[in-house]
Amino acid sequence: YTKPYPGFHTVCSPFSRKDKTDLVTAGRTNKHVGLKMSSVCELERIDVCAPFFILPFLIFIGFTHLSYGGAEYTDLPYVLFSQETNEQKLFKIASELLQTEKAYVARLNLLDQVFCAKLMEEAGKGTFPVEVVKNIFSNISSIHTFHCQFLLPDLEKRMGEWESTPRIGDILQKLTPFLKMYAEYVKNFDKAMELLKQWTDRSPQFKAIIQEIQSKEVCGCLTLQHHMLEPVQRIPRYEMLLKDYLKKLPQDDPDRRDAEKSLDIIATAATHSNSAIRKTENLKKLLEIYEMLGEEEDIVNASNEFIKEGHILKLAARNTSAMERYLFLFNNMLLYCVPKFSLGGPKYTVRTRIGIDGMKVLATTNEDYPHTFQVSGKERILELQAFQETIEIFQQKNETFKSASKDVEEVSVSTAELGKRAPRWIRDNEVTMCMKCKEPFNALTRRRHHCRACGYVVCWKCSDNKVPLAYDNNKMNKVCRDCYSILTGEERAEGKRKGILEIEAAQFTDSSIICGFLQYCEKNKPWQKVWCVIPEKECLVLYLYGAPQDVKAQCTIPLLGYVVEDSPRPTDPPASFRLSQSKSVHNFTAESEELKQRWLKVIRVAVTGEKPECPHPNGSNPNLTDNFSAQEAGTDST
Repeated sequence: YTKPYPGFHTVCSPFSRKDKTDLVTAGRTNKHVGLKMSSVCELERIDVCAPFFILPFLIFIGFTHLSYGGAEYTDLPYVLFSQETNEQKLFKIASELLQTEKAYVARLNLLDQVFCAKLMEEAGKGTFPVEVVKNIFSNISSIHTFHCQFLLPDLEKRMGEWESTPRIGDILQKLTPFLKMYAEYVKNFDKAMELLKQWTDRSPQFKAIIQEIQSKEVCGCLTLQHHMLEPVQRIPRYEMLLKDYLKKLPQDDPDRRDAEKSLDIIATAATHSNSAIRKTENLKKLLEIYEMLGEEEDIVNASNEFIKEGHILKLAARNTSAMERYLFLFNNMLLYCVPKFSLGGPKYTVRTRIGIDGMKVLATTNEDYPHTFQVSGKERILELQAFQETIEIFQQKNETFKSASKDVEEVSVSTAELGKRAPRWIRDNEVTMCMKCKEPFNALTRRRHHCRACGYVVCWKCSDNKVPLAYDNNKMNKVCRDCYSILTGEERAEGKRKGILEIEAAQFTDSSIICGFLQYCEKNKPWQKVWCVIPEKECLVLYLYGAPQDVKAQCTIPLLGYVVEDSPRPTDPPASFRLSQSKSVHNFTAESEELKQRWLKVIRVAVTGEKPECPHPNGSNPNLTDNFSAQEAGTDST
């Protein structure tokens, strides 16, 4: 064997029978497992800690004698292939009970004689109240005394007399009168955790003592909270071992009556502890997350319930690049985290804490990134994409994705929530002009800026105001002039009336007969990508925008009287068509022939002066495809 197995220091490597010294012992760290071997090859008798499945190899190299559990076997192949007897199984369960009891008593000693004793010693100096320490550790001293001085010695004595007295039911029956101690400890557990957290934050000396003990080898790199979980979990473990013991115990065995009586009482106590165990498992998970977050986030609280965690991709607010992030979901908040480098396991830095209260979750569509959704909270809005592996698991389990709202809601922040809820940022590539003054953007003199209150993309002139925003802890943030007026209460002067082109594309997109991107060319000008909309209210007019969120159209084409031509010309690109009237010619190109035909179906009706119907692609909802295209650019979130 040359391949190492998990849980073993090493495994025997092949060697020749002639080489009597090249033998590498293999085994577990458990000191209670041992094998004594002698060989026909005249090797010296040796002790080997080895897993049972390595016996075929030992047979192959010539070992014939086995001493195990006090019994001697001279036929090693028989030992390998013979089935374990019922008596051996009962002995194995009793041995497991003894070993786990020893480990449990060591943990109780750590809590009582180390943690509690050190803190009581410091409390006696007046550093912090003695009552705090007593309330944290409750009756741990009584539990420790019973197990250390009574139950464990009885178990050790019984295992030494196992051949003459193979029973444990009578010993466990002695445990039942002392179960009330556990009821008191479990009942006090939540209060103990709160006090521990409170005084760790309040008292540097209290925290220093705990950290000093936790750094010792005896703690096994676990926190005090982890060790305090042991008494809560111990009674259900007795129940599991007793159930297993009774399954192997013959019906006429003398120990059966005592074992069944013990199980009834212990099972009742375990039932009362189940809810506390669920709480402790949740608390244990909270502690793990607390450590992964660098012990900086205040999440270890009995009212916090962990729900889910996992990797996620976050789409950037200004563009569509994706970045790996990590989420922790609780019953009252969502932690949006960034992974950070660490040699000691996964570590994360919290970027944003979003409250569940008022949170909205919407499914979104994105051409470049499938399976995206938007999480909208008062503190921030995130657009996220699930990993493909997560999607596959999701589909295999045949679960249904549930969004917070079945209907598509407006992404803009209402006037009542302005400054109180984080807005969805309009992406830079969704607009070509300032959404307030309508002036076109350029790279030098008129660059893009985001209003932190409404999320609109505006120029520097329209964002030259700052106000405190409630969702950002009342920090000063740059806002547009309209939001500044609303938040400060200052009235703004009436501007000039809107022109015929000054209608936001998003207003039309939500109630359009058809909308989407087309390539457009007029006369000899170069082709450009435009957002085209035929609104329901003005079904005879084609609006052309630079981007889906533009607040002003580049131009409009009244379709009545135009001639529609779709015959291909040698110089025309694929899927192109033309609208001509007198000397005016407008050239369009769609992304596909199917999309072209859908546009032509609407336009050919509009040019006759009649109201066109929404096209039905492949018998589906008429407006789905184009409106989804609109949402690709119009409802993408940060």
